[in-house]
Amino acid sequence: MNRSQILEEIQKNVTKLSTSNLPEYKYIPLHQKPSPSVDELKKIMHLLKKIIFPGFFGTEQEAKEHSMEYYMGVHLEQLYDLLQEQIFHGLCFEVEGCSDSKERSSNIAVEFINHIPHIKYLLSTDIKAILDGDPAAKSLSEIIFCYPAIQAILHQRVAHCLLNLGVPVIPRIITEIAHSNTGIDIHPGAKIGEYFSIDHGTGVVIGKTAVIGNHVRLYQGVTLGAKNFILDNEGLPLDVPRHPILEDWVTVYSNASILGRITIGEGSVIGGNIWLTHSVPPHSKVLQSGAME
Repeated sequence: MNRSQILEEIQKNVTKLSTSNLPEYKYIPLHQKPSPSVDELKKIMHLLKKIIFPGFFGTEQEAKEHSMEYYMGVHLEQLYDLLQEQIFHGLCFEVEGCSDSKERSSNIAVEFINHIPHIKYLLSTDIKAILDGDPAAKSLSEIIFCYPAIQAILHQRVAHCLLNLGVPVIPRIITEIAHSNTGIDIHPGAKIGEYFSIDHGTGVVIGKTAVIGNHVRLYQGVTLGAKNFILDNEGLPLDVPRHPILEDWVTVYSNASILGRITIGEGSVIGGNIWLTHSVPPHSKVLQSGAME
């Protein structure tokens, strides 16, 4: 082909791809609204790491006692500016009009900042739980700096907070950033208590309506998933509770699949490679050879 023929072929496809109402594209909507930026959300998460873990992800000066408050103020102001804009884009992304979303996004950003101390507290319990359960971990600092579980849990706790504040789209993007980086997939809707730990972590999947109590430990490859879906009259899945409830002090070993809205009683141990679709009472041991109370 000569250049003219190539451009002619390109133009044919320009016309096809620029037409939004062709029947073969009926499942791809045309999007003409402000959209959240993955790059900006990555900046937000990096700022949050500086705020929650001073000195680890910024400069040494930021962690010195005489200058910490100054840098903390700078970081929080930067966070507000970035977050307010992304929340605004998220709100516009989900609604027909977004004329009133500027003030709402500002209020949500401030409210989120007010929740950061509690997120930091929860993460401090998670770090301690990992240290207590992993003899390979030499210090709290090593866990903060190196362990993928902390990155995944940080992203989920931030996303869960934003979801509870009514922010659309952005919470899912935040957890998917961690999913891509760590191989740990935790939905922002999952409710997770204190002292939560994931050992190794690769392949862990936690569904939207899962409820996890305090002092729960998961190993790599664990799935807290749905067994099946309830469909509406149009054949679409309903968003109803469908993932497991793990009570306090539960341990689930590698590659176990716990499926459906079942309850794993307090203090139970679920062995590796188990496929579990029924509730078990407190202090159970479920192994490949059977279930023992």
